[in-house]
Amino acid sequence: MQRSQQRAETPPGHVVVIGGGIAGLAAAHRLVVTGLRVTLLEATDRLGGKLMTGEIAGVQVDLGAESMLARRPEAVALAEAVGLGDRLQPPATATASLWTRDALRPMPKGHVMGVPGDPAVLGEVLSPEGLARIAEERDLTPTPVGGDVAVGAYVADRLGREVVDRLVEPLLGGVYAGDAYRISMRAAVPQLFEAVKEGGPLLDGVRRIQERAAARQQTGPVFQGIAGGIGTLPAAVGDAVRAQGGKILTETPVLGLTRTQTGWAVRTDTRTIAADGIVLATPAWSAGTLLAAESPAASAELSGVEYASMALVTLAFRRTDIEAYEALRGRSGFLVPPVDGHTIKASTFSSNKWQWVADAAPDLFVLRTSVGRYGEEDHLHREDGELVAVSLRDLAAATGLTARPVDTEVTRWIGGLPQYPVGHLTRVARIRDEVAGLPALRVCGAVYDGVGIPACIASAHRAADEIASEIIATPTLVRGTGSEAGQ
Repeated sequence: MQRSQQRAETPPGHVVVIGGGIAGLAAAHRLVVTGLRVTLLEATDRLGGKLMTGEIAGVQVDLGAESMLARRPEAVALAEAVGLGDRLQPPATATASLWTRDALRPMPKGHVMGVPGDPAVLGEVLSPEGLARIAEERDLTPTPVGGDVAVGAYVADRLGREVVDRLVEPLLGGVYAGDAYRISMRAAVPQLFEAVKEGGPLLDGVRRIQERAAARQQTGPVFQGIAGGIGTLPAAVGDAVRAQGGKILTETPVLGLTRTQTGWAVRTDTRTIAADGIVLATPAWSAGTLLAAESPAASAELSGVEYASMALVTLAFRRTDIEAYEALRGRSGFLVPPVDGHTIKASTFSSNKWQWVADAAPDLFVLRTSVGRYGEEDHLHREDGELVAVSLRDLAAATGLTARPVDTEVTRWIGGLPQYPVGHLTRVARIRDEVAGLPALRVCGAVYDGVGIPACIASAHRAADEIASEIIATPTLVRGTGSEAGQ
């Protein structure tokens, strides 16, 4: 009886989560529902990181990520857990195109990140020479992959550069804003890497992937959005954390981490917070700085992670001003292969893709373009008006759209997407091995296991679960810390 009373009176462990993007919020939510005390610290004045809504012509739209993969459970489950289940909404249309060789062409079906299983579907995208090059693959000697290989380099070696330049590059670029000839196959397209390791022609490997996917008989939408915008998810998660007793402090940059006899001291610009555990859910450069004193090896690895920057240009038009509407009708948008030499790399027709956008502004047509990728950041130094002008120029060439927008919004994401070059997962393993030597500290976010929303949430759950287990298994860590010095 006395022992149970003592246990009941022992305050739960206190975990500080550093970083208020979706990974940090997901970690905080996971921890607080287990009964641990949680304080989340975010350096900026808002939560959400690359998930953000804003207004254009009076309509709320996403100004960052706009959808999440639904074939993985983590993001949909989190949205449902924080009360957004009834607002989940699949795209109204998923009819995407490629703007290549001076025309909008239907996106070929039956591929794995642009790598085809059947070349017959590529006739509108590739030249006769490109198709002929694919046919040569069965006569080629095997291409070794070792522990990792660049997606673009391997596919070009097997099927020719045209497949990479006109299909793989725009698709991978849409996810990573990166260079397909540098991006790790093992990290970015793991199912393709496993198929390649099995041996045999690449086309056969793609078909095996497709057959296995068909055997799983996955139903339901591939992607989901949220009515009102994916950018509403962070606020909902934050509200759920607070409702469970967690604290969230914005405009609170963390300046240093120090190990103490009982856990950690987290130094901000106004106070020092004691913690039993730490979740670092910040970009690599920030995590590296904070770990420099306590884990120099992890810090050095994190400092080597490169990032790509990009800009989103959101445009609203009056529908009555659009004369060349047929090129827009029924399409969700288009991707642009860099080899074609245009400035924009993609465009999403938001009013077509998301029913909630169309319903909110039936008299408007809202779309957005993206500009910039790894190694091509010069565009981002242009004035907003220049980025709008170049977007309008490319849109006119692609679709015939010549109307003038009634409102525009330019959103820059500087250092927005971590790059996954060959060997990235080995780097991540080294980082985690080094961090594991620190008591009750874990890392999570887009740097580690994928840049998509579900992957970030899964990374957060892993970090939170490991810290919770360590704190619960180590009673000396649970000392009721969390008092704040300097107040």
